[in-house]
Amino acid sequence: MSELPITHMTLYKHGVGFFERRAKLSGEEASLTFRVEEMNDILKSLTAIDWGDGQVLGVAYATPQSREERLAGCSIHLGDTRSLQDLLVGLRGRRVRLLLDQQETLMGTLLGLDDALQEQPLATALVSLLLEDTDQVQVVQLGRVEGVEIQDERAAADLRFLLQTSLSQENYRQVTIRLTPGEHDLSVSYVAPAPTWRVSYRVIADSETEQGRAQALLLGWGIFDNRLEEDLEAISLSLVAGMPISFVYDLYTPFTPERPEVKEEARVAAAPVEFGQAAPVRAARFKSAAPDMAMDAPGLGMALASAPRRGITREMLEEAVPVDAVGEDLGELFQYVIRTPVTVGRGQSAMVPLVSANLIHRKDLIYNASKMPKHPVATLRLKNDTGLTLERGPVTVLEDGEYVGEALLPFTAAGGEIVVPYAVELGAKVREESGSRKEIHGLNIRGHYLHIEEWHIRWRDVQINNSTSQPLLVLVEHPRTAHYTLFDTRLPKEQTDAQLRFEVEVPSQGETTLRVQEHRLTKRREELHKQSSRKLQGYLKRGLLSHRDHGAVNELLVLWDKIAAHEQRLEKIEKEQAKVYKAQEQIQGNMKALAKTGKEGALRASYVDKLEASEGQLQVLAQEESTLRAQIEKLNQQIEKKIGAWG
Repeated sequence: MSELPITHMTLYKHGVGFFERRAKLSGEEASLTFRVEEMNDILKSLTAIDWGDGQVLGVAYATPQSREERLAGCSIHLGDTRSLQDLLVGLRGRRVRLLLDQQETLMGTLLGLDDALQEQPLATALVSLLLEDTDQVQVVQLGRVEGVEIQDERAAADLRFLLQTSLSQENYRQVTIRLTPGEHDLSVSYVAPAPTWRVSYRVIADSETEQGRAQALLLGWGIFDNRLEEDLEAISLSLVAGMPISFVYDLYTPFTPERPEVKEEARVAAAPVEFGQAAPVRAARFKSAAPDMAMDAPGLGMALASAPRRGITREMLEEAVPVDAVGEDLGELFQYVIRTPVTVGRGQSAMVPLVSANLIHRKDLIYNASKMPKHPVATLRLKNDTGLTLERGPVTVLEDGEYVGEALLPFTAAGGEIVVPYAVELGAKVREESGSRKEIHGLNIRGHYLHIEEWHIRWRDVQINNSTSQPLLVLVEHPRTAHYTLFDTRLPKEQTDAQLRFEVEVPSQGETTLRVQEHRLTKRREELHKQSSRKLQGYLKRGLLSHRDHGAVNELLVLWDKIAAHEQRLEKIEKEQAKVYKAQEQIQGNMKALAKTGKEGALRASYVDKLEASEGQLQVLAQEESTLRAQIEKLNQQIEKKIGAWG
């Protein structure tokens, strides 16, 4: 057992524990042993305080080396089966006193050990000793040696170091707290890796009353493991819900960074630099946030063993499992403080009662297509009036003493709702259909654009068939979607952060359909000149467009059609002009190679006539182009005037 036993333990959900050890002791040191993998956390968090009149001088621990590395400079090495022989070999050249049988002693310098022959017993090996203050070498059989007193302090220190190193196993490291001489009231606290604690719940519910509500007993057990190398006896225990930030930082492995090499240079020394004198900062003594607490209560197994055949009742479990635990709100965390002592043996695990509360419950059938697509789920709903934050964990549900199902109880703050879906209602079958469409809500003409307001509509039909002999009341969950609102739909009974819940009554051996419709209004615009007369006529028939606006837009479309026709003619004129220009280039190229007299002169003259004719053609095309552009400009002016008339 450790000389500093554990007095308090706080376990967290992310794989660490906070441990406090305290004891009254005397001497100049106290030792603790830790696993190698725990050392980084120990060095990061270990705090030692002497609450008495003594002081903590420091903390020492072995440098992380293998056993061979630590013993490399040791002059003495002992084997597992020949320790005395190995010791005498290691003491060669050292002053020793040999204690022999018949109360005889020899003092001198050890020369060595001569092994016995293979066929002779080990006791016949010879030990040689140069007697003190003489030149005489004394030889005795190893079997006569009953003891060795090492007179050389270096050899004695090496032997002690060897034995201390051998005492520490490769997987463990010893941490020594150095103290002033005298009596001490020493406490040591630290963080170390620890298995996460878990929680397990039971809900023992009575049948619902005519008002639809009844009592349910909520029981919660915290489960934890003792992975320490010692028994835990009457410690105080706290279990923390939440997740503080934690990490591993390598403080245990020695690290020597490489430094740049700087060569000496000749320079004049600067004037001395002085700093003001600092006074020591005195830290206030601290105490654990957890009071003296813990427990060791009857477990569920005894209650089960004594339960009648009918099943476990709420009253039985309430009496069989007393709970002595309180909750403490720690801001982002919540702590269960067990107020009676806990005793758990090494390598053992335990269950400690955390919660016992009678809560009003209501049973509902809840349908969610993404979680159970064809059937609703029987659900117990309770308000967390325990005053405690409930950690997430499995829950077993019993109703009127009989097992009816299981669920996961979610992380629930005090005052929140506990929803426990524990069984599938196979007597109700659900079928779904869904779809979407668009509907124009309104039109508005501004400038050259037709502005359109349009509903994006989604619908969902949930058809519930009840094959049981009793009417059913089902809450249908529907996802809440940003920007969509309900229309032509019954109001939901309730809502969560992510769901709307609609109440649906389904008669016995009957069927009911719930239709949920929601829409979102969007806006877009279309260019007026891209509209068609047929589409405008449709808007007019549906009352989305007035006769005045319909006529005005039709007039605009006529003008835009004329402009489009003129622009098509301009494109043809451009193509004809390009064709004429190309012909002129060919003629001019041919003329360069012709003489001005004779037949070539006559051919040249015909080319000139063609050029004159093409120039006339270009003039006609240019005149038509100019006329068309003027007409387009006039039509655009008329369009702008009509559009401006809308104001």
